[in-house]
Amino acid sequence: MDRVKCPFCASNLSKVVDKRSVGSRGEIRRRRECLKCGKRFTTYETLVAVEVLVIKKSGRKEAFEREKLERGLLRALEKRPGIDKVSGIIDRIEGRIRAKRLQEVPSQKLGKWMLSELKKLDPIAYLRFASVYRTFSDPTDFRRELETL
Repeated sequence: MDRVKCPFCASNLSKVVDKRSVGSRGEIRRRRECLKCGKRFTTYETLVAVEVLVIKKSGRKEAFEREKLERGLLRALEKRPGIDKVSGIIDRIEGRIRAKRLQEVPSQKLGKWMLSELKKLDPIAYLRFASVYRTFSDPTDFRRELETL
């Protein structure tokens, strides 16, 4: 294990004087004291998840990015109630990926999970997202999707 360096004197010798759990993602905050210069500093420890790859329609693979899901959901929920639920939706989707121990997930599956969450939350946001995800080409596509609600 790498030792934490003091930001003041670069010593590798420090002791933990306080430890707290912070954040909903299991982050740990450690208050440390340098044994050489005596100054205190804070470090944060986070769990590094196994990288998940998203398989695009073209077959290309790219790293899963929480921020990309967030942008899509925020766009669908723009000026709609429920925008404060985006983080919870993404947490549930990431939970599914972890529970199934997926290392690769098709983008279509992610889209279906997002649609499922939006359908429960807000029908307008659901239609907005579905129109982009399913590439609606004319108003009849909206009508068909609306009938499924």
